[in-house]
Formats: sequence, structure tokens, C-alpha cells
Amino acid sequence: MEDKITIIEGPTPLFEPVQDGWALGLNETRRFSHTARTRLRTFNGPALVERCYRRWRDRLPIDLHYRDETGMETTTPILAARSVDTEDGQVLWLWVHLERDDMELEINASDDDSVDDDLDLLE
Repeated sequence: MEDKITIIEGPTPLFEPVQDGWALGLNETRRFSHTARTRLRTFNGPALVERCYRRWRDRLPIDLHYRDETGMETTTPILAARSVDTEDGQVLWLWVHLERDDMELEINASDDDSVDDDLDLLE
């Protein structure tokens, strides 16, 4: 199972849109897609990041494997990974590639009918 990171328990991951300049460069593909970020709690963050690096070093893909909101198993390519130690334990940050059909964008509008620049990615 070196070709994927699997979420074995817990809710469907929440994906948020990426606005960082370096991460936007990860989205250079032939198809319209979106780079998103998710945060997962883990017990072995550095080992999971190392798994990603080994795959990328060998020029092979690695996927995030999870259940969507309907309970169906799905995968999405992982573009970047980082492990962070927090007071609550280890957190794995994953930047992933979502196809346009896999997401919905919600534009938040303020009370004065002007459009807010924030976009929320909903699963």
C-alpha cells in the first residue's frame, strides 16, 4: 500500500481552497482542476511524508484514499505533504488535486450585496 495514504476512520476530509502562490503552481495540468489542502490527525506523520517523498523521488504518484460524504471510496492525487507537531498531536497537511466535478464552490456575500473574495470549498 505504498501508493496511497488511507484514512481508516473518521469523517470525510474537509478540503479548503489554496491561495498560496507556491501551491497554485502545483496545478499545472491539462485538465481544469483545483488545488486544495486538507488537515488530518495522525500518529505517524513523518513516516507518511517520507512515503510521499519516496514515491515522488521515483516519479510515481501517490493518492489519498478516503470515503466521500455518500460513503463511497474515492481517491485524489497528493501533490505535497507536511507533518506538524501540535499540542494535540501530529497533524498531516496534504495538498491534493481535485477535479472540477469533485467540488462545489460557495461565494460568500455580505449584507450590502457586495461580493466577498473568500471562496469556501465544500465537499
